[in-house]
Amino acid sequence: MQRNYERYLGPVFKRAEINNLKAARIKAAANNGNLKGIKTVNYAATAPEETAINEDEFLPVPPEFNGKDYVSFLLCIDAEIEHGLMLQYLYAAYSLGGPQVPAEHQDKVRSWQEVILGIAKEEMGHFVSVQNVLKLIGAPLHFERQDYPWDTPFYPFPFKLERLTLDSLAKYVYAEAPQKWLDEGSELAEEIKARVQLQTPHPNTVGALFEVLLKYINDPAIICDSAFQADTYPLQAKFDEWGRGYAGGQRGNAMHGSPKGSPDVLVMPLASRDDAYNALSEIAEQGEATNQESAQPSHFERFLNVYTDMRDTIKDEATWYPSRNVATNPEIQSGTDDPDASPSEGQVADEDIEHITNPEAVNWAHLLNIRYRMLLNFLTHSFLLDNGANNAGAISPRGMIINSTFGEMYNLRSISSVLVQLPLTSQDTGKFAGPPFLIPYTLTLPMGEHNRWRAHKDLIQASAAVIQTLLSTTKEQHHRYLYSLREADQQLLQLIDEMTEATVCH
Repeated sequence: MQRNYERYLGPVFKRAEINNLKAARIKAAANNGNLKGIKTVNYAATAPEETAINEDEFLPVPPEFNGKDYVSFLLCIDAEIEHGLMLQYLYAAYSLGGPQVPAEHQDKVRSWQEVILGIAKEEMGHFVSVQNVLKLIGAPLHFERQDYPWDTPFYPFPFKLERLTLDSLAKYVYAEAPQKWLDEGSELAEEIKARVQLQTPHPNTVGALFEVLLKYINDPAIICDSAFQADTYPLQAKFDEWGRGYAGGQRGNAMHGSPKGSPDVLVMPLASRDDAYNALSEIAEQGEATNQESAQPSHFERFLNVYTDMRDTIKDEATWYPSRNVATNPEIQSGTDDPDASPSEGQVADEDIEHITNPEAVNWAHLLNIRYRMLLNFLTHSFLLDNGANNAGAISPRGMIINSTFGEMYNLRSISSVLVQLPLTSQDTGKFAGPPFLIPYTLTLPMGEHNRWRAHKDLIQASAAVIQTLLSTTKEQHHRYLYSLREADQQLLQLIDEMTEATVCH
């Protein structure tokens, strides 16, 4: 029996197969000296009958879906990919730096960090924009992501929080690379593929997913015009709220490590089929730069530049590395170990999980997990609010939620910067902790506006207990941040109380 993913993702796998066959024909023609340009190759004529290529082949929607529901499913897959890549890029960027970096290379390492943080911010824009598309077509929003230690077959590579190395960079290059570049056989492309193959036997790029998604969302026979609901526009994310000036490289490039014009956060509100198609096209373009004339520096190009620069910088200096020796897939050690416990049937545990047992690091990791969940809850809530209908007196709940979401982004970076400098265990093993980014048990907000705000208060109160523990156990150099965080939380609690009281009075 086929697994569900094999049936549900059949059109995407078929498109990937067509692309691979096409690339094989191009390569074969080139090796025979017959390649004068892609358009001169007659794929259908040169391919054996059983593997003949039909680039316009209709890829039917799986039987368990109608067209709109299947587009929703593919958008959820994309949302998970954007979310997962964003966190892996953040973790890699946070690992960079440390006392082991020679003084003459510190500015360069900081510039690499800036480039990768810029890409992660753009992935956040992609993640939010995909929610806009889901909102537009009346589908459930999707904020989940893949988790370790499990793997799914269409993810570019298994989710893994790890330090930045040439190996991890190679995976990021591969995931964002245009298929044409991977197939061209250049020395650099082969080097990247060789590194990735040693880590991931079956790596993927997201190009085929976007091809199918764009084809379907642009086809009225797949998804009808009435599915696109322009009246959702006030509830969608917009650049003037979420962009924070990250347009065309105007911010986030203080070290001038990023190419001109980046980072460029795309947050696109939508009102029609054309808007949705254009938004997804821009997301794909910013990742792969399939349009060679694009002035936008793609994620692929930026990662490749960091890769070659890092390789050339450290190749003759084996005594140092640009990233700290942080944990791989850090996880807080559970309080009990059941020797008879095992993963669910059919799932295989990943041996790469490293447990945080140093008591100080454990407390900071707890705080990070709470704040990560707060961020996701705030982000989810923002799509249920608009600037007018939800106002409670002088308070704009939407504005407050968006500001709180950004506040948690800054908190995650601050807490992560502490974690990557704390020992992983109580013993001096030379290994450091890292942000675990624990997936919450649920990302579904309660029914009713009052209960949603109550859920935010619950997490603020949970955070307050951990902050108090840290104030009594952690180094004094961190107290200023902890006091500031506690004060900001108290102010937010007061605003929530005022707003919910005004709502009840209404």
